[in-house]
Amino acid sequence: MILFLAIASAVIFLSVLFINITYKKFDAYKFKGVTGISILLFFFFLGALLSVLNNETLKPDYFAKKNYKILKIWVNDEPEQTDDILRFKARVVSGYENSKQIRLSGQLLLALKVDSITPIQLKYGDELVVSAKYLEVEPPYSPAEFDFKRWLASQNIYQQTFINQNHVLKTNRNIGNRIIKFALDLREKQVAKYRKIINDDEAFAVASTLILGFRADLSKETLTAYSKTGTIHALSVSGSHVGIIFLLLEFCLAFLNKRRSLKIFKFILICSLIWSYALITGLSPSVVRAAIMITIFITAKNFARNKNSYNTLAFAAFCQLVYNPFLIWDVGFQLSYLSVFGLIYLQPKIYKWIYVKNKRLNKIWELTALSLSAQLVTFPLCIYYFHQFPVYFLLGNLFIAIPLFIIMVLGIFVLVPLIDRLSPIFEWIIVSTNTVLKWISNLPFSTVSSVWMNLIELILLSLALAFFVYSLAKYHKRCLIISLISYIIYSALIVYKDWTAIHQKKIILFTLRKNYAAAFITGRDAVLVTDLTEVDKNYLFFVAPALEQSQIKKVDFINLKMDTILRHFIKKDNQIVFNDYNILLINEQMNYKKLAVIGKFKSIWLTGNHKFKLENLPNGLEYEDIIIDATNKDYKIATFKTFADNNKVRAHVLKKNPAYLVHLTQ
Repeated sequence: MILFLAIASAVIFLSVLFINITYKKFDAYKFKGVTGISILLFFFFLGALLSVLNNETLKPDYFAKKNYKILKIWVNDEPEQTDDILRFKARVVSGYENSKQIRLSGQLLLALKVDSITPIQLKYGDELVVSAKYLEVEPPYSPAEFDFKRWLASQNIYQQTFINQNHVLKTNRNIGNRIIKFALDLREKQVAKYRKIINDDEAFAVASTLILGFRADLSKETLTAYSKTGTIHALSVSGSHVGIIFLLLEFCLAFLNKRRSLKIFKFILICSLIWSYALITGLSPSVVRAAIMITIFITAKNFARNKNSYNTLAFAAFCQLVYNPFLIWDVGFQLSYLSVFGLIYLQPKIYKWIYVKNKRLNKIWELTALSLSAQLVTFPLCIYYFHQFPVYFLLGNLFIAIPLFIIMVLGIFVLVPLIDRLSPIFEWIIVSTNTVLKWISNLPFSTVSSVWMNLIELILLSLALAFFVYSLAKYHKRCLIISLISYIIYSALIVYKDWTAIHQKKIILFTLRKNYAAAFITGRDAVLVTDLTEVDKNYLFFVAPALEQSQIKKVDFINLKMDTILRHFIKKDNQIVFNDYNILLINEQMNYKKLAVIGKFKSIWLTGNHKFKLENLPNGLEYEDIIIDATNKDYKIATFKTFADNNKVRAHVLKKNPAYLVHLTQ
């Protein structure tokens, strides 16, 4: 595979090179189409080659090809602690087999249970020897569950492990990249300074996140406010932040534009200061991406004869994808380049829609056009990934434009001795900004949420939007017709999805780790039988997304200890009847008892790690399958599966298996 891709890339590249060298001699302009297709094929094969070469699972020394009981690793990012669990990505150095050290490669996601008395302190680059049993990252089991496996795969991580602190030996060596280590240490010092000069905890968290890219503990209320107002981008240090620094430097150093030698000095100074800012943010991927993009832009601006913003943008993306082709799947990468494309192409066109004489109003309109262009090109992708759309994004972005600029400038200046006396003003601006954004987020109909879109709908909506914008820009009727057709097909799919949601009748028995949950859905109403609450993390992560995707508006929570009689649902005497689907419950209430129930059931639901012996099921009891939830211990699950196999009955285990889904006839 590698050899084929390498040969194909080389042959096509040499062909394109030959065409360019002999362009005039052979009148190659006559074959522009062939040349264009050849260039596209070259990038396709080159991309495939780089992807294969970067895929660590294909390397001969990949650690997961064997089961090594002991591994030598080093911490490959900044450890993040939640309660007593420390999570971090680790790069494998070697493994031990028969007392022999073997050089290995690959990455591993590690969750470390920290000792409460003497917790281990870890930093980027720390070398560790661990005794661990690593497993492949699990796929999503429940409908609409976040695909953690796919997300990690986009970062070249396919294995994970969970270990206790006593299985870790710290070697007191640090073997990480020295530049990254220096950047992270530098950021840690700046965060400590913020902690010293900022009294308000929420203001400290916002400042650390917004300016330094430090994963601070922002409150749920603040995160919701930024999300609902469409200003969540302000909390991720990225292109807009680096852009603010660039604009400020460009303005302050405008006097150096008089001579060419001074322009070169200005270029070097701006690049140096931008990369210095990237350093104090710990060289976070989003900032490095923005710094590379802006560096290429200002290089082209200063040295290129024929400047083309689209080519510059494409070249910036190409450079990063050559280094790491997996970035193409990164949501931040996609949104970043898409928004910049929107600013380049759309902003000037939207700005020309309205002519404003007043200078101040003109600036407001310019910011409005900026926000509209970025939001317009990214909103299909934002809905696809985040399932919500902020209605007041214009108001939120117009409001935050000036505070964000001031916060960025002041936030960097207060890190300098003496100027840190301005920290009370800095803190007040952050608190005031948060207060206003919270007010905007609490306005009626602030967010259109729970909007689920599949890939086909995303493509159709994107096509409709792209052709519509192009038709307006170029006054092209055909493009407008294509846009309308695409949107009509998209709307038809949405209408069909709504019709399906109104008429749906189904049961979802969710795969969980230690709990149980079953949704009995009729139209847009659901009865959720579960031992979870609405605020439980397991409910929010595993159950709620599936209910949102099914467009459920009303949820009735009950547990298995409650008898409930509703219009389409009855739970009574260890039996559940939903429409024409009936389930027999066997739980701890049946311990050491004889089952007197006979009849025909669709399923038997085994829950509560009960002590009822399935061999005692009466002969007159008929059932089609057995459902075993995650409240049962592993040894009990194995026993139940053996019973099902012996009796030639289907068994579905709701633990490390796909959720059990039943569609009922209308």
